[in-house]
Amino acid sequence: MDFEKVLPLILNEFKRENVHYALMGGVAMSAWGVVRATVDLDYLVLAEDMEKIEKIMQKYGYQCIYKTENVSQYRSDLKIYGSIDFLHAFRETARAMLERAVVKKVYNEQYEVRVLCPEDLVGLKVQAMVNDPEREMKEKADIDSIAIALGSQLDWKVIEDYYRMLNKSDDFEVLKRKYVTG
Repeated sequence: MDFEKVLPLILNEFKRENVHYALMGGVAMSAWGVVRATVDLDYLVLAEDMEKIEKIMQKYGYQCIYKTENVSQYRSDLKIYGSIDFLHAFRETARAMLERAVVKKVYNEQYEVRVLCPEDLVGLKVQAMVNDPEREMKEKADIDSIAIALGSQLDWKVIEDYYRMLNKSDDFEVLKRKYVTG
């Protein structure tokens, strides 16, 4: 994917169509100073904006390859457009994540984009490892990277709430011992 071509293209369409979104995944982590390789764009979007998003994706030749109540995945046959995944925000927790999202500059500060807060990125990573235990090592590595880069800036109470909500309190205690001082 040519991120510097696709990102402004999609952002302009989101703005034009008034799509409520926040960037998540690897590009969002990099916006917070956490280096992580990624091959796609990932967005959290209001579920009711999915009709607009489907039109945008079709406009640029993306095909929907997977869709459930929770997620939609789009791929393009053109390598420069790559893959874009959407997590549908319809539950209260996900909607609150969108409300807390902040504007950050990405790609050498060329583009302003709404990005999930790092605590919410951690929450989604905890959810990902609960949903798919095979992803646990990868998600824990990402969580460690966020904690190392932003530890003292994080709201650990919010992170603890995610772990508790997802029945992973023991994992939070391990994380807390590693990164929370005082």
